[in-house]
Amino acid sequence: MEFIETRGNDGIKPSKVKFSEAILSPSASFGGLYVPESLPEFGIDFLKKHKGSTYKELAKDVLKSFEIDIDDSLIDEALSKYDSFDDANNPVPVVKLEDNLYVSELYHGPTRAFKDMALQPFGVILSSLAKSRGENYLIMAATSGDTGPATLETFKNKDNIKVCCLYPDGGTSDVQRLQMVTEEAPNLKVIGVKGNFDDTQDALKSLLSSQEFKEALDKKNIKLSAANSVNFGRIIFQTIYHIHSYLELVRVGRVNFGDKINLIVPSGNFGNALGAYYVKKAGVPIEKIAISTNRNDILADFINEGKYDLRDRELIQTNSPAMDILKSSNVERVLFDMFGAKRTKELMDQLTTQNYYELTDDEHNLIQSVFLATSSTDEEAKEIIAKYLEKNYVLDPHTATAIKVFLEKNDNLLPFVAYSTAEWTKFSVTIAEAWGFKVKSDKEALEIISSKFDVKIPYIISDLFKKDIMHLKIVEKMDIMPEMLNFL
Repeated sequence: MEFIETRGNDGIKPSKVKFSEAILSPSASFGGLYVPESLPEFGIDFLKKHKGSTYKELAKDVLKSFEIDIDDSLIDEALSKYDSFDDANNPVPVVKLEDNLYVSELYHGPTRAFKDMALQPFGVILSSLAKSRGENYLIMAATSGDTGPATLETFKNKDNIKVCCLYPDGGTSDVQRLQMVTEEAPNLKVIGVKGNFDDTQDALKSLLSSQEFKEALDKKNIKLSAANSVNFGRIIFQTIYHIHSYLELVRVGRVNFGDKINLIVPSGNFGNALGAYYVKKAGVPIEKIAISTNRNDILADFINEGKYDLRDRELIQTNSPAMDILKSSNVERVLFDMFGAKRTKELMDQLTTQNYYELTDDEHNLIQSVFLATSSTDEEAKEIIAKYLEKNYVLDPHTATAIKVFLEKNDNLLPFVAYSTAEWTKFSVTIAEAWGFKVKSDKEALEIISSKFDVKIPYIISDLFKKDIMHLKIVEKMDIMPEMLNFL
C-alpha cells in the first residue's frame, strides 16, 4: 500500500510513499499529513476470522492488511511489546460498567496511558528501520502529558535515535511531568516550554518544516521524524483496539456479528477518533463515534456547528490536560477522506491565515453522519468520578468526560464502548478532590485513593517520587532550536 498527502503534492516531495517512508519522514507537502491511499476491508468476514484471536494475532493481521513494507519478523518483535503489559494475554481489558456501557482500558502499559498502545510497538519499528539504513534520527514529540512519557519510554537507549520531548511548563499533572524529567538515558532530551500545548505543538510543527533546522541537522547527519499522531505509524496501531472492542462485545454475547455499537472517544488531537473513523469506514459495524471534550471544546463546536473557529479563543488549563488542545492535527485526515486534497488545503490554509474555517451544509451533514460530540466542565467530570467511586470503579478525568456522553446519549438501543485513556494514578489529585479530600500533592493523593478504595499504585508510578530530576530546562519557544542543536 502507498501513502498519499492530505494537501496534494508540491512537485518536490514524491506524490506517493511506502509506509516506512511515511513514518520516517512524516511531514508531507504544504505542511500536510500522510494517509493510506485506500483502506483494508475489516467487515464481517474479517471479524469472524478473529473471534478467537489473541490481541497480538488480531494486530498482526490488521498491519498485514494495510500491506505495510515491514518484515513479518519485525512486526512480531514490535507486537511482543504487549507482553510486558499488565496481562500479556489481554493487554486491553474491556470491562462492563453499566448494562449498556463498556469501558476499554487502554492504559495497562508501562506509562499508564493509551499512548503506549501505539508507541511501544511503533518505537521498535522506527528504530529498527533507522538502524538497518545506517541513518540517525531525531524524534520530536510535543506532549500535553501522555505522548511524552510514552515516547521517551519506547526510544530510550535505542541505537540511531535521539528524542527531544517538548511539554508545556505547568500544563501537565505532576506524575506526567515526573515521568519525563526523571528519564536519564543519554539519547533523551526533555524541554519545558513557556506556554500551553498549542504553543508547544506549533513549535514542533514549525521545526519540522524549518529549512534552517533541517540544514543544521544535515550538517550533523541527522534526519528528522516525529512521534506525535501526525505520524501515521501512531495511527495504524490506534485502529486495532477499536476492532478489538467490537470483538470483545461479541465474545461476551452483548452483540452478534453485524449488530452496531457506539464508541466514545475522549479527544484532543483526534488520533484515537481517527482510528475509529478508519475502522468504521473499513467495515466494522460502528453507528456513531462520540467525541468527548473538556472546556477546550473546539472539537464539539466543530462537529455540532461545522465551524473551526480559533478567533478570540484561548486555551484553558483543565483537570484533563491531555485534551487541552485547540489545534487538533488529525481532523485534517478526516477532511481529506471526506472532501479531498484541494478542499483540505483550502480549509487548512484558511485556518492558518484566518484562524477559522467553516464547512458547507453538505460537508457538515457528512461530518455529523459519523460523529457527535459533547463537552464537560471540570466539576461535571468530578461528579462522574465520585458517582463511580461509589461503585468502586476509579475513573481518570478524561474517561469521566466520555462517561458523560453515555449518561446523556444512552437510549438503551445500542451498546457504548467508552475509551479509558489513562490510569487514575496520573491524575490522583483530581480523584481525591472528587471524593472531598483536600490534598497538597500527587503523592499524598495517590496514597489516600489507594488506601480508601483498595487499588494498587503500580511501582513505576510510586518510584517516580524517589528519582532524581534529570531535565531542568524551561525555555521560550524561540530558544527551543538552539537548545536542541546544543543537545545534538
